[in-house]
Amino acid sequence: MATATRAASLVSIRDLSRAEMERVLEVAAEMGHARSDELHGKQVALLFYEPSTRTRNSFLTAVHQMGGTVCGFDNTEGTSVQKGETLHDTIKMFEAYSDAIVLRHPRDGAARWAADLSGVPLINAGDGKNQHPTQTLLDLFSMRATQGRLDNLHVALTGDLKYGRTVHSLADALAEFRGNVLHLVAPPTLEFPAQHAAELRARGMEIHQHRRLEDIAREVDVLYVTRIQRERLPDETEYEKVRGSYRLTAATLEGAKDNMRVLHPLPRVDEIAADVDATKHAYYFEQARNGIPVRKALLRLLMLTDELAGEK
Repeated sequence: MATATRAASLVSIRDLSRAEMERVLEVAAEMGHARSDELHGKQVALLFYEPSTRTRNSFLTAVHQMGGTVCGFDNTEGTSVQKGETLHDTIKMFEAYSDAIVLRHPRDGAARWAADLSGVPLINAGDGKNQHPTQTLLDLFSMRATQGRLDNLHVALTGDLKYGRTVHSLADALAEFRGNVLHLVAPPTLEFPAQHAAELRARGMEIHQHRRLEDIAREVDVLYVTRIQRERLPDETEYEKVRGSYRLTAATLEGAKDNMRVLHPLPRVDEIAADVDATKHAYYFEQARNGIPVRKALLRLLMLTDELAGEK
């Protein structure tokens, strides 16, 4: 249960070195989907202030496969948050109930603030448009599984690159590996933040901007597609302007590298046509399945060992 000292947590993918990321992937591959009793007698709080299907349920499955129990909520309706309870008080309460906390929150920086409060390990399951480190780790796991490496890859990021926390985290992680090249494809109003791109270039990453998927689909090893996030845009008018800006079809993938794989953090709306599902390039459902062993590995490393320092 809670201790007086701050516990190691995972808030940003930048908290992990390359060696630590590789360690998570190694442990995930070792654990797979096998059941154990590693978390017997331990409880994990899943605090989701925003909707989630894959992240919440893969954490839930991970805890169950490891013999633990869960508490928490999957939306704030019916909780004391509706009565005005602060994030501070909610974290302190669940710190007393659990051995670790998984937090999703709509505000940028909420996870870092909560981790500084918590006496038990806290894992960021997405904070606003900021970071989503566990998604990034399963993305890396999927890339290594399909490409056999995490160095010298050409990776295209497409869709909502302005507000997309999954692409922000993934770009940060790929910069830790050698020789990776990013190809950014987005509408002008949803481009990857310029300051973030400058930081990545300063770390040695090569970055190219494109306007059409067709321009790069045949050149890349991984095509990472994201949806236009209606909930992040300022109003419906802005959403309608960019809705459907990029739609990946089987025809778009003609001539792509044989081993190129399409990833997507899901849910998809209309950015990947159904005919892509039947191609050899589609990997997004397997990618989602990879979330279970990756999150099991994180629970083990943060709750049961001291292998992850929680920050660089």
